[in-house]
Amino acid sequence: MNLMICARCGAYTDTPVVEPDGPVLRCTECGHRQPFRRLPLFSVTGPSGTGKSTVGRLLTEWLSDRYVVVEQDVLWVGGLRDHSPDHRLFRSTWLRMAAMIHQSGRPVVLCGTVVPPEFEPLPERALFSEIRYLSLMCDPQVLAERLRARPAWRCWDEPRIAEMLEYAEWIRQNAATMSPPVELLDTTHASVAQTARAVCAWITGQPFPGG
Repeated sequence: MNLMICARCGAYTDTPVVEPDGPVLRCTECGHRQPFRRLPLFSVTGPSGTGKSTVGRLLTEWLSDRYVVVEQDVLWVGGLRDHSPDHRLFRSTWLRMAAMIHQSGRPVVLCGTVVPPEFEPLPERALFSEIRYLSLMCDPQVLAERLRARPAWRCWDEPRIAEMLEYAEWIRQNAATMSPPVELLDTTHASVAQTARAVCAWITGQPFPGG
């Protein structure tokens, strides 16, 4: 179900109009009102090397009956690698994809690096009841070691590692003042399973068995 296309007249829009009652999408061309599911989006984010993809594998296994867990980088392809500072085309595509998945009735857990200023101003943000952000973090020295240990094809040279460490520190300093705030979870000394249980508890609002 493409929420950007009117079910009655077929008009396309890049700026969906959402009425709060229902909620309902309203076509600005013909006035058609289409009820839709407006669910929360859970963004498991953080600097590269903090464990998002690894944890995502367990989240997929443990939450598959209630949530759809997806890896953001799967769409980091040539056609979506725009040069805007906020990668708007890439971000908009993911929000549209997540909103369509939501129409099946299960919220999306999106694992990938993003911060509120890259999602919240987009027109597609109206398709979600809220977006919650949890950033995985770790000690700078540990993060650098993890990135150096990655396969050569991932191209983590020292300048790029230094850039990621700066980004990690920026998140740490600004997480609480972003809108909405970004919650932080330190993965420095936690096992993958421990981190995944903590993320599950954050998503579901309930302690995860074995955590």
